Amino acid sequence: MRKRIAIIGAGMAGLSAAYDLTEVGHDVVIYEAGPQAGGVAGGFKDEKWSWSLEFFYHHLFQTDKSIIALVEELGIRDKLFFPRPLTSMYYDGRIIPFDSVKAWFAYPPFNLFDVFRFGAVSAFLRFTRFWRLLEKSTADKWMRRWYGQRVYESTWRPALINKFGAYYDQVNMAWMWARLYVRSFRLGYFEGGFRTFVEALSTAVERRGATIHLQTPVTRIEETANGLRVTLGDGSAELFDQVLVTTSPQLLLKLVPSLTAVDSAYADQVANLKSIGAVVVVAALRFPLMKNTYWLNLPATSPDKTQNEIPFLALVEHTNFIDVQHYGGDHILYMGDYVDTDHPYFEMSE
Repeated sequence: MRKRIAIIGAGMAGLSAAYDLTEVGHDVVIYEAGPQAGGVAGGFKDEKWSWSLEFFYHHLFQTDKSIIALVEELGIRDKLFFPRPLTSMYYDGRIIPFDSVKAWFAYPPFNLFDVFRFGAVSAFLRFTRFWRLLEKSTADKWMRRWYGQRVYESTWRPALINKFGAYYDQVNMAWMWARLYVRSFRLGYFEGGFRTFVEALSTAVERRGATIHLQTPVTRIEETANGLRVTLGDGSAELFDQVLVTTSPQLLLKLVPSLTAVDSAYADQVANLKSIGAVVVVAALRFPLMKNTYWLNLPATSPDKTQNEIPFLALVEHTNFIDVQHYGGDHILYMGDYVDTDHPYFEMSE
């Protein structure tokens, strides 16, 4: 049965859902509060750049089969390419490559046995499919045991702290397995930036009959006798058979204040979900900051990031991944971090 469906948010989740829903004949309307589709994969472009740049650093893995299949359906597979950038570690004031067996032998904290152990355990995680067994342990506990104290403290613990802060020792090992299982040395990017992908998907969705409303915030969703009423920022309202919300759980609760009365158990689950926000600073430099390194993992010894030598997650020099010529000679640097959703950063202007 054909249904009228509203999707809140024109990020990649919203666009992908619209693509599938329109394929089976549903009438879809997408509402996006921002000025463009794509979410954090959307981008901006300086007047002297020939390619767009994402708000947050982006790349694909060669193992992202579902996304690559979608790219092929959209007819832009020729726009997707896979360079092999360099990943390094920052250790004792030095930038040290860390993306090959040869590099592991040169990594100062490792002795010969550490190199063997790091390689063997990483290979097990890369190829095993018995991830359900890993659900019984946290990443902190499992990796400390099997990688050994020295290897864990100099590699995985800093990574977990940088990603999860005070929650680093609560992360399930199955999550870590999923990250390692899909990794590839080559990373995917689009000619013109991820904006190429966003525009192709948006165009395909609209060709299938969907409507995308930009700069159209939704303020309320409520159930009526005739369907679900979606109220917009200008006070107008539309009725739908179903509504798909792709925003944060916290925003869902604000948009649907009646959710607690309709399904208190679900509302409680949503309210109790823990999440971490992502923040990034993008800099355009006249000269490169790092020689060849795309992704620099930074040290962390304390879950309180203010106590660490460098108080954020990673330095990502985009133009050591994608040629600087596409950005008018600007060397693009991302400085990214994950912080609690109530962090003062989120009160700052862009």
